[in-house]
Amino acid sequence: MHVSILALYVLIWPLISLVVLVVIGVATVKDIRVGRREKRELV
Repeated sequence: MHVSILALYVLIWPLISLVVLVVIGVATVKDIRVGRREKRELV
């Protein structure tokens, strides 16, 4: 396996994980804001 292909393969997984974490974080913040606006608890 070529070194650059292996390096790209190893580096892409943290990027995908970061994107998923950001999506979950943004959705959570949005839910918190909607809950506060409607006077509801998060849990």
